[in-house]
Amino acid sequence: MIISGKDISTQLKDKLKERVEILKKENKRIPKLAVILVGDNQASQVYVRNKERACQYVGIQSQMINREASISEKELIDIIRQLNVDESVDGILVQLPLPKHINEDRILNVIDPLKDVDGFHPSNVAKLFLNQKALTPCTPKGMMVLLDKINYDLEGKEVVVVGRSHIVGKPVSMLCLQKNATVTIAHSHTKNLKEVCKRADVLIGAVGKAKFFNRNYIKKGAVVLDVGINRDENNKLCGDVDFDDVKDIVSYITPVPNGVGPMTITMLLSNTLDAYEQREGL
Repeated sequence: MIISGKDISTQLKDKLKERVEILKKENKRIPKLAVILVGDNQASQVYVRNKERACQYVGIQSQMINREASISEKELIDIIRQLNVDESVDGILVQLPLPKHINEDRILNVIDPLKDVDGFHPSNVAKLFLNQKALTPCTPKGMMVLLDKINYDLEGKEVVVVGRSHIVGKPVSMLCLQKNATVTIAHSHTKNLKEVCKRADVLIGAVGKAKFFNRNYIKKGAVVLDVGINRDENNKLCGDVDFDDVKDIVSYITPVPNGVGPMTITMLLSNTLDAYEQREGL
């Protein structure tokens, strides 16, 4: 079974739209997301446009702040601090990567944790690890929703996460632990990686290598969530999993494109609404 993140994200966006419509009918303030884009990275520009379109669809206000790559770290910090105290702004997102002369950790630390809709602030990371209510990174949150949508119970299941990034690998591992799964985080230094992956009831691939995982890595009947976005030898979009090689042995799999990707932006909107409701005491 193919898990269509595109279809599921559309359903979720329609529900978010209904929530915003209710706010409008009640003459309440409309939630607002501020996105800061530094420089002219083409991939980042595409992501920001997609976020802006998604906000428009749901009815969330969006504020796009574009700055030259030459902006100083202090100037960027000043912009974020202004957004922190702006009562009309509920979510702040700084599009990564940033130019090399800017310290990303320092920038992310400046964002008000209550407006940190990416879930990257140390305060939100700590709350995730402590199983406290917090804004959760969007891609991991989206993957958990996908598992819920196929009614997959993680309790007692073996999950193998390949990739240990702060954005995907570590947070999704915590979310799976909270569902009582047994979690292994594997990475480039893991010995016998194929054998480790073959144990997985759920395999989460986030290594950034095109078609890295073939049928030799996957147990029959496993659920596979593919986080990778790569280009194959024909310049076609593909994931970290060799979809055609494994599709006949897995029970569920996310495709690339239209799998995990669409869920990420939808979870960003969900986080913005959650941040709004928390600030408004709803």
